[in-house]
Formats: sequence, C-alpha cells, structure tokens
Amino acid sequence: MSQEKMIVEKRGAVLLIGFNRPEKRNAFDVDMYFILAEAFGRLQADPDLRCGLVYSVGPHSTSGLDLAKWAAIFAKGEPPQLPDGSVEPFGWNEDRRLGKPVVMAAQGICYTVGLELMLACDIRVAASDARFAQIEIKRGIFPVGGATVRLMNEIGWGNAMRYLLTGDEITAPEALRMGLVQEVVEPGRQFDRALELAERVTKQAPLGVRASLASARTARIDGDRVAMARLITDLLPIMKSEDAAEGLKAFLERREADFKGR
Repeated sequence: MSQEKMIVEKRGAVLLIGFNRPEKRNAFDVDMYFILAEAFGRLQADPDLRCGLVYSVGPHSTSGLDLAKWAAIFAKGEPPQLPDGSVEPFGWNEDRRLGKPVVMAAQGICYTVGLELMLACDIRVAASDARFAQIEIKRGIFPVGGATVRLMNEIGWGNAMRYLLTGDEITAPEALRMGLVQEVVEPGRQFDRALELAERVTKQAPLGVRASLASARTARIDGDRVAMARLITDLLPIMKSEDAAEGLKAFLERREADFKGR
C-alpha cells in the first residue's frame, strides 16, 4: 500500500493524520483504512502522544468511500482484519476503541466516511465552506461506519433521519447550529484552529483526559446510571497518581501544571 495516500507525523504531543489524495478528492480506499488504523494504534500506544488531529490536504475533506475498492470488502459481510497494534478507527468494536481524544478539521466536501469519521472523533472544526452528507442510499447501500448509530445522538432523531433518509447536504452553519461541529472558521483556518484545540488538550492531565473520555462514552453506551456508579471508583487510582499531586501543587502555587501522564 502507498503511505503517500496518508500523512502521519508527530508534532509535539499531537499525532497529525492527513488524507492526502487531493487529486481524487481524498476518496477513501482500503489502503487508507489500514494506514488510518495503524496511525490510531500508534496514538494509542505512544505515551508521549496525547491527542490526534485528523485533517485533509486540498480543498475537500473527502468525497467519501472509494466504493469500487470497498465493494469486495462489503460483500464478505465483515470488517477488514487489522494487524496487531492497529486500532479500528470507526469504533465498530466499542471495547477496543481508541482511548485518547481526536480532533477533526473539515473543509469542502465531507461525505459518507468523512462524516462518519468525524462522528467517531471528539471535537470537530469546520471551514465555512464545508458540506456534509451521508449519500450511501443514493448508491444502493446504507452507512456502515457509525452514522446510523451516532448521528442521532449528536443532532436528534428527526434531524438525523432528515439527512440519513434523503442524502441531502448539511451546510457548515447548519452543522454548527445542530451541534454536529463545535466551531466554524474561515476556509484555510480549520487546520490551525483544530491544532490549537488539540494542543490545549495535550496540556491537560492525560490520565484525567482519558478518564473523562471513557466516562462520557460509558454514559452514552451503557447509560447514566452505570456511568454515575463508576465515577468515584474510577477516580481512585487517578488520585494516587503523580499528576494528581502535581495538579494540587500547581493550584496552590498558582502556576500552570506540568503533567507527565503518570
């Protein structure tokens, strides 16, 4: 597979993961899926990496799945088998999802797999020219990267069905209004703003960040009662960490904490 289809590079404590097929409107083929899963595995395993940032090179995030390349995969009725060390990026298996946060920057066309990857990420920044859509029903199939599960949680049942069942586009302002994205910026600013947010995440206590993410996911998947019952129990090992001591010390000394993730 060609690594040139994706750009994966470390910048401080952020792992940058870029779609790099602008000549194909960043159409997402099977090679890119494996590279993305490998990158998520790297983010998961490297203690020096605290946040990921998914972005795209060129005017468009992605035109969606390179369906001709995926047809044979879908015909088998099961996800591709990933090598050891990779992390499935769309969260088909919630028990093995990436445990660190990911920010995504979107611009131009962001269809099908692009929107579903955005839904699997945690913070989303869109350029004002971004357009989102799940158009699988126009191709004779339906979304299988999580949109049918996650979109309703983000924008409500009626809004989700409005777009899932018509294939219509969601504009950036409408995405912001519904809570699908958290910020809309001028085209060309989406990467920089997403990086600013990712870097802010990396300055916080890594154990606390991961625990916050895990607790919120538990609430969404298993319900409020389960998540509430685990709060104090899950806090206990963190209270014994060096970072918790550093956080208290920094508070008393009125300075920014220097967290180590242990």
